[in-house]
Amino acid sequence: MRYTPPSKNLYIQNRANFRKLMEPGAMAVFHSNDQMPTGADGLMPFRQNNDLLYLSGIDQEETILLIFPDFALEEQREVLFIKETSELIAIWHGHKFTKEEARELSGIQTVHWLSDFELVFNTLMAEAKKVYLNTNEHIRAVVQVETRDARYAKWCQQKYPAHTYLRSAPLMHQLRAIKSKEEIDMMQKACDITNDAFRRILKFVKPGVKEYEIQAEFMHEFLMQGSKGFAYEPIIGSGHNACVLHYIENNSVCQDGEVILLDVGAEYGNYNADMTRCIPVSGRFTKRQKDVYNAVLHVKNEAQKMLRPGNVIPEYHKEVGLVMQDQLLKLGLIDKTDIKNQDPANPAYRKYFMHGTSHHLGLDVHDVGNIYRKMEEGMVFTCEPGIYIPEESLGIRLEDNLVIRKNGLDNLMGNIPLEAEEIEDLMNA
Repeated sequence: MRYTPPSKNLYIQNRANFRKLMEPGAMAVFHSNDQMPTGADGLMPFRQNNDLLYLSGIDQEETILLIFPDFALEEQREVLFIKETSELIAIWHGHKFTKEEARELSGIQTVHWLSDFELVFNTLMAEAKKVYLNTNEHIRAVVQVETRDARYAKWCQQKYPAHTYLRSAPLMHQLRAIKSKEEIDMMQKACDITNDAFRRILKFVKPGVKEYEIQAEFMHEFLMQGSKGFAYEPIIGSGHNACVLHYIENNSVCQDGEVILLDVGAEYGNYNADMTRCIPVSGRFTKRQKDVYNAVLHVKNEAQKMLRPGNVIPEYHKEVGLVMQDQLLKLGLIDKTDIKNQDPANPAYRKYFMHGTSHHLGLDVHDVGNIYRKMEEGMVFTCEPGIYIPEESLGIRLEDNLVIRKNGLDNLMGNIPLEAEEIEDLMNA
């Protein structure tokens, strides 16, 4: 492992919280993600299923977790199955968890090799009345490849058609939306790594540098600090590229007079940072660039005040839209006639600010959680307003990661330079 994992107490508590939400007589099953092929005998880097990781801490392929709180034998109420290791596997693929290591990391005492799964599962199913199936129910999910969870669900329902089947996703969304101190510590580490990388970039950027060279500088710092790399495909867009919301080609040359939009973040231990900053290629913003920059910063500062217990994402976005509308009027990008004639379902401000302001953040960059649930202490959100002006080849977005507290916010990115003048000073130091 590159990272130092949280204490097993985190996973013990997570499972205890999940058990409290389960129906009587039910068993829950969680599978690891597949190892995905690239072609020939190649494999993509493995990324663990976040629900399984949240409940067990086991960051390894071919893993299954069973939770059955009402089973008669206490030692069978939590059962972990891991890939059997051997000297041959160690030679070809490296170290895999031993049973003892899996017990120590997860806090689960009953650990079997994966080959024992069907025998143990059949014994437990004889007593279970209901089974929780795990599925990806994120509202923006696009799933085109059948997962291990999906294949298991088909197999289980065919083999045991008389059982009642339930969904674990609503329970996991409820639990994962609130972050524990240990989880926030992991996210803070990801943000700190991102901070160091951004400060490195401020010394590196100059006219003529290529976007992918900036990407390489970020990656160097991330890897040096124990991150596996980017939390998501990085957006490094200079000039007009900054107006493409999901620009990931990163292949242009940064020209004097342009602004670069950097939407990047490190992961650490599968927890994610999600930062956006904008910097001038020359080291100085023009007056127009700074005016737009400060307008976005104003909206961000006002939006953060609305991230408080009791607010709800859809209403929050409406209020942020009104703040943005005022700034766009001041910049001359829209006028009062545009507002008077606007379609309420598609307000005039959306021509220049067409995305949401905040999303849950955690093990997933767009983390699970119900957007209609009232905000609560311990939730972590991004705050990322932006203004995009294609006709000026100028896009500005600013983004921090914020923990909601009872009486305010903790900004996990509070150490990352944000003010335009501070960025200019660091670039010219």
